[in-house]
Amino acid sequence: MGNALDCIAPMNQKEDSRYASSSAAAATFSTRPFFGGKPSLLSSSSSTNKRANNKKGLSVSFDSNDGGHDSSSTIIQEQAIAAALLFRHHQRNGSLPDFIRSTSVVYPSPGNSKKQGGLPKSSSARRRSLSDLTITPQKVVNSHQSAFVSHLGKCHMVEKFNKKKLAIESDLAKLVDQNSCFQELRIDSLETNHFVLVHGGGFGAWCWYKTMTLLEETGFKVDVVDLTGSGVSSSGTHTITSLAHYVKPLTDIFDKLEDGKKVILVGHDFGGACISFVMELYPSKIAKAVFAAAAMLSNGQSALDMFSQQMGSNDVMRQAQIFLYGNGRNNPPTAVDFDKTLLRGLFFNQSSAKDVALASVSMRPIPFEPVLEKLALSDTNYGSIRRFYIKTQEDRAISVCLQETMIESDPPERVFQLKGSDHAPFFSRPQGLHRIFLEIAQVPPKQTSSSTTTELRHLLANDTL
Repeated sequence: MGNALDCIAPMNQKEDSRYASSSAAAATFSTRPFFGGKPSLLSSSSSTNKRANNKKGLSVSFDSNDGGHDSSSTIIQEQAIAAALLFRHHQRNGSLPDFIRSTSVVYPSPGNSKKQGGLPKSSSARRRSLSDLTITPQKVVNSHQSAFVSHLGKCHMVEKFNKKKLAIESDLAKLVDQNSCFQELRIDSLETNHFVLVHGGGFGAWCWYKTMTLLEETGFKVDVVDLTGSGVSSSGTHTITSLAHYVKPLTDIFDKLEDGKKVILVGHDFGGACISFVMELYPSKIAKAVFAAAAMLSNGQSALDMFSQQMGSNDVMRQAQIFLYGNGRNNPPTAVDFDKTLLRGLFFNQSSAKDVALASVSMRPIPFEPVLEKLALSDTNYGSIRRFYIKTQEDRAISVCLQETMIESDPPERVFQLKGSDHAPFFSRPQGLHRIFLEIAQVPPKQTSSSTTTELRHLLANDTL
């Protein structure tokens, strides 16, 4: 135990002898139980000796309570003595680790601290450690604000998504309702299951490839035709001198059509003038005529008369037109072509890039003579055929205003509006165009009135007819 005291006392060699003699006189030892019955060191009986010892060095005293210690107290005391011995050992050898201590600098609070009752602010001079947090209160606030804004944005997106989802579901329900009747469509019960599709000026049979596919998949018979000098026709554009010459491939189809058979005749663009010409020639072979963004002319009117009504207001049309002079500059133009770089803005502003590319390499000049020819249309022939018109709402070649003018001039039986369609509905809205064709095909034929039937029987009986 003496060795333990010698290790604790922080004194030099000269002071050791004096300290030993004075300590021997002032300190007393008791035989109280300690460390399993061994003598234990007691504190100095005099407080004066305590202060003297504290001045000279570190003094450690352990007072034992009367009645003995339990095992836990004994362990604590042993650990405390061991720690003290280890500390003194390191202190003598100079091997104590450097403890980083910090000093605080106190800053006065701004304003009158008495009135505000605020506490002084302090700032630590200790170097910041890499493990210290660097989050400031402002960052915490900004983080919460960002999270809140993000939450609001997500809520808004979810709300928009739900609205869009409801709209899509509503549209799908409408399509299902519309298509239900088409799925139940019985081709054999229709007035006719035969469509004949006529292209517009500069186009060809190729433009109907989507519509032809949809109709054939539904069960219809479809004929598409290349008019003279159009599509894959071998005839040159400059050789066409009349409308009859231009529509010869179309009239050939009707000449070959069986007696009693009827078709639904569809014309697009300048094809509207072409089908009007054929309607006058074959009224008994045409059940219905459909004008899709087409020239629906009146008696004595030419296609040029109709197109010239909007020529002054359509700058794109004027810029795109290129007149061709097959017979020399001293003679009238024989054909009209279009600048391929302006096709999208004029005809295909809602169509896909693939369809625009197809048109740019497939379109041919329009023969000029058929455009100049005035039609002779009668109520007996042309007027006896049921007509339907399809308006294209985003059309830049034949404006909606011009389409409405033609409709008002000679109203058809029914008008359909194809929203989102440019001048080429077979490219920009093929599904919508297909649904309209199916609806027109299902329109029942007109019933002859009983009075008219009786009158006809009476005339037949009297051999008047």
